[in-house]
Amino acid sequence: MITEQPLVEASSSKRERKGGKGPRSLPRYEQPSFKFMKRTADIGLSAAGLIIFAPVFLILGAIVVSADGGPIFFKQKRIGQYGEVFWMYKFRTMRKDAEKVLAEILEKDPEARKEYEQTFKLKNDPRLIRFGKFMRATSLDELPQFLNVLIGRMSIVGPRPMLLSEVEKMGDRIETYKKMKPGCAGLWQASGRNDVSYEARMALNEEYYRDASFRRDFVVLWNTVKAMLLARGAY
Repeated sequence: MITEQPLVEASSSKRERKGGKGPRSLPRYEQPSFKFMKRTADIGLSAAGLIIFAPVFLILGAIVVSADGGPIFFKQKRIGQYGEVFWMYKFRTMRKDAEKVLAEILEKDPEARKEYEQTFKLKNDPRLIRFGKFMRATSLDELPQFLNVLIGRMSIVGPRPMLLSEVEKMGDRIETYKKMKPGCAGLWQASGRNDVSYEARMALNEEYYRDASFRRDFVVLWNTVKAMLLARGAY
């Protein structure tokens, strides 16, 4: 069993859920009826996704193992709703010694270090295994996140799950982020993924919290699928 530790003070956010103004004065995302329907949709879609994509899980698992004999899944701590930390799962797309390789790259290459500090990614990433770039471009590596959704740590649509190392960079904007469940899809993915600046990502989080709706979720999902198929902004 994985024990979760609060990354940031969450008690004030939890008190907000219990008290305060009535549902009509709350942002759409906080309204009980919306939250209930969104969670119901999350359970149904994630369960269906795990069943439908079961053959893909087997194929991708075999591809990952054949690359270097390492583990199939990659897990990483991310910041969740109310500031709680959870393990997010993906298919592994990097070498087993990826952390060591990254440290060497950042030490020797100033340009790569600057890029990573700005985006927490590398466009030409030498850590990727065979087919790793394809899995990322098509977001197939993110299919295991259906499990995170099913157990309630993530939502089908929501803000991009943030790394622990991003807390300082997010500043006060983390307060809006931690009011929501991170999503498999979101305005960031639908808007071009890595082509979107970090500041724009933060603005998109605030926009989604303020204007959340099922119609918007549907549009986000549709645009995310198109971005995946076109591999737009992916690396």
